[in-house]
Amino acid sequence: MRAIYKTLIFDVDGTLINTEEAVLGSLQKMLQLEYNKSYAREDLSFVLGIPGSRSLPQLGIEDIDRANELWNRYMKDFMDTIHVYPGVEETLHTLASRGVQLGIVTSKTKEELKDDFEPFGLMKYLSVVVCADDTELHKPHPEPIYKFLEVSRADPSSAIYIGDTVYDSSCARDSKVAFGLAMWGANPEHNIEADHYFHNPEEINMYAKP
Repeated sequence: MRAIYKTLIFDVDGTLINTEEAVLGSLQKMLQLEYNKSYAREDLSFVLGIPGSRSLPQLGIEDIDRANELWNRYMKDFMDTIHVYPGVEETLHTLASRGVQLGIVTSKTKEELKDDFEPFGLMKYLSVVVCADDTELHKPHPEPIYKFLEVSRADPSSAIYIGDTVYDSSCARDSKVAFGLAMWGANPEHNIEADHYFHNPEEINMYAKP
């Protein structure tokens, strides 16, 4: 029997919008120009899915607030590389029209969400939003999903978190909600564990009802 979920929680980067080129390109450029640190793109891919406050110290950066501000500034040079994944808006529209509760749990700050995500017009489908500013602990810790469940009053047993990284998988597992892997944004080499493997956004429709 197919599992059915009443609450769908989405990650943003790598799940709803493709920001990989922008995130890694801007970080690479910022590290080179501002800190004289040279990294190949593949050596920076670990930052995808976690806040800058967690990733930057791993790169030897101490002035985290300044580096984050610079990183966001350089992101603007790559905005034309960001796009909504095919099928995402149509799926959100269908789910919302059916009365399914939709929201996001993201490692973006509120400012980053405003700059990088809101221009695509998807916020109208999302009733609950949890950003990095909203919790002290971040993915892979389960606190962001706990916060979502608290605000939304959703039942964890009928909720699923859909994301693209091992951080998302761990966050869902430890918060006792199901996890769906957005395979269109995930790195297949990472062998990420999930309850459901979605090859495209449209497949999600079969697993949701209010």
